[in-house]
Amino acid sequence: MAQTVNVHEAKTHLSRLLARVELGEEIIIARAGRPIARLERLEVVRRQRKPGNDRILIHPDFDDPIPEWDPDYMHPDDPMRDLLR
Repeated sequence: MAQTVNVHEAKTHLSRLLARVELGEEIIIARAGRPIARLERLEVVRRQRKPGNDRILIHPDFDDPIPEWDPDYMHPDDPMRDLLR
């Protein structure tokens, strides 16, 4: 059976009410004695993950040597610039 609480009590004790809803209880929120809303637990459907659904693309030149770095492309104030010359 659902318990009825007024709006002020629902605002004041929302986290407590949500904890009760998580346990399966149903809460009715009323304004001036008239029910206006119902708090009830949502059943979240989680899909099972299937291995191999992710697509990874590895280019054929993935493990090729890195070409020589050209220091002229570096920022002029980069301290590594002089070390690479």
